[in-house]
Amino acid sequence: MAARRELSVHSSDSPQRDIVTNPVSIVIPAYNEESGIPSVIAELHRILGDYPAPIEIIVVDDGSTDATARAASLAGARVLRHRSNRGYGAALKTGIAAATYDQVTIIDADGTYPASYIPELLEKLQRADMVVGSRVNAGVKIPLIRRPAKWVLNRLANYLTNARIPDLNSGLRAFRRDIIMQYFPLLPDQFSWTTTITLAMHCDKYAVAYMPIDYRARKGTSKIVPWDAGSFLILILRTSMLFRPLRIFLPIVVVFAAYGIAKLAIDLTHQPNVSASAALALICALLVLLIGMLGDAIATRFGRFSPNAIPGVRENDDIEVEVENPGHSA
Repeated sequence: MAARRELSVHSSDSPQRDIVTNPVSIVIPAYNEESGIPSVIAELHRILGDYPAPIEIIVVDDGSTDATARAASLAGARVLRHRSNRGYGAALKTGIAAATYDQVTIIDADGTYPASYIPELLEKLQRADMVVGSRVNAGVKIPLIRRPAKWVLNRLANYLTNARIPDLNSGLRAFRRDIIMQYFPLLPDQFSWTTTITLAMHCDKYAVAYMPIDYRARKGTSKIVPWDAGSFLILILRTSMLFRPLRIFLPIVVVFAAYGIAKLAIDLTHQPNVSASAALALICALLVLLIGMLGDAIATRFGRFSPNAIPGVRENDDIEVEVENPGHSA
């Protein structure tokens, strides 16, 4: 891990304080973005030209059929190439694994995310494990056809993680490399990468912060199709099964139990026998409850993939120490 670079900032109306600024690796997954990638890299250089720590820009060319890699290299980025198109998530994993620094920021190659928010993301990362640029400002250019599906998926994710997630799959975020890499076996190779890491970190109680950002109209053609919403839904349920299975099973138990009890009450008031449907519903409720409890016990027992780490706690984070001159003993 690269050594931290400390900058002392003095203020006339506040005591002296050390601000810790870390080097950062910026990872850009790109597939057939020859026309847009130079302007994205140029914007990063312009915005982060005065950043007081080392910066590297990594472009992962995900098997592009155009000159994306050449355009990125000419613009001053470090370029990694996939020989074939492996997916958005695969490109991110390649870039993160190759990153030099522990602080990593990801941004899309299509120019939709303003790079001007990155310094603030990195500042907030000093007090969080991941900071997500949340596309909630009034001027965001999210296509109307995607908004209903995004609303449904966000509500489901909020319930399953028991957290407030304003933007589930934003492609502009900053995080700590070592924390993200422990989830690599779970993270998919497609666009659902950002959704999965958001759910996983919330379920594992990491410190995830959100910052409102703008979202510009895309340059070129989007690679997300409407039926990807179904894939995101399945992904959310699958991820929740790994971390919070009871959040899925308990509503099913309630439905079966409510039907069974209601049918049992009707049966006992109209005839001396219990109907097969009432008995079956109650048995199903019991079986589903036991399966959910077993899944929850397994998830709790095995915990996260890095059992030696404590979520949200890092050595020397935000610790201010006042050193007093020792007095002479009498």
